[in-house]
Amino acid sequence: MFCMFCHEISKTLCVDEDFKINLLCVLSLYNVLIFWGHSALSIKVFRLQKRIIRTMMGSRNRDSCRKLFKSLEILPLPSLYIFFLLRFVIKNRDLFTTNNEIHNLGTRQQHNLHHPSANLKKYQNGVFYMGIIVYNSLPAYIKKEFTNPTKFISLVKKFLCESSFYSMDEFYNFCMMK
Repeated sequence: MFCMFCHEISKTLCVDEDFKINLLCVLSLYNVLIFWGHSALSIKVFRLQKRIIRTMMGSRNRDSCRKLFKSLEILPLPSLYIFFLLRFVIKNRDLFTTNNEIHNLGTRQQHNLHHPSANLKKYQNGVFYMGIIVYNSLPAYIKKEFTNPTKFISLVKKFLCESSFYSMDEFYNFCMMK
């Protein structure tokens, strides 16, 4: 079924064989995005995603895709990574503790998730740790819905579609300004 879907898309795009293979790779890699979305090689997949969007929309190679992503309501790869991390956090809420559960002091960060100290870069780039960092960076109005998974996921998706982040740094900078 999945291969049939990829084949139909590649037929309608009328592109060369290498592009069809790359399209298949991109579509199949979305399933494991949460584990490699923070890797250095993800930029190549992101470039390929932008190439596919430009081809679908008939845009030129040098045109910006940011407006295309927003109009098609498609998340760019870094935004997809953020979305899947937050989906992991909300589905596994019982694995995480809030700062309020660690100590009963009423601080500004009491509703943030507590992230353990970690020295290994491999752990810091992992799903658990990155999920905490990304969740704690979210605007307060989204974090308020942490107890309601459906509403939380829909707010996150709407926020990411409207913002169309091209990098994790762009996401962090945007959230710090809010």
